[in-house]
Amino acid sequence: MSDTTQSLGEATHTRTYDAPRELVFTCMTTPEHLTHFWGPVGVSTPVENITVDLRPGGAFTTDMVNDATGEVYPTRGVYVEIVPPERLVWREAGSDLAHPITTSVTFTDLGDGRTEVVSHQTNLPPHYLSEEAQTGLLSSFDKFAAYVEAL
Repeated sequence: MSDTTQSLGEATHTRTYDAPRELVFTCMTTPEHLTHFWGPVGVSTPVENITVDLRPGGAFTTDMVNDATGEVYPTRGVYVEIVPPERLVWREAGSDLAHPITTSVTFTDLGDGRTEVVSHQTNLPPHYLSEEAQTGLLSSFDKFAAYVEAL
């Protein structure tokens, strides 16, 4: 195992949303929904900066824009697995890492109109695991909860 591989980490986050699984899945896979919550507080993702080609091998791209500075944070991914409305897996492309970040998201219908979403990421560089980065990620989950509950 290389030093780079050893320094890579993983993170798992579980959230329950007050919305049916099909709606949660649709919101996570449709640019017109993603634009409302993708990215941490203080960042916007204009709909024209989002590509979702929902098929294995299809592109998943976003350009988040820092609301204060205008700095752009691109994400380039490729879908690996899609099982509507149960599971999404994508790998980030264009990374200089030998092992691309892989994100797996599962959507579990809790049977009462709520959905449990588990996001698991692997091959995360250390700065993605920092408290600041994780707080930002969690704030995007908060934005999503507010958005989906308002629908």
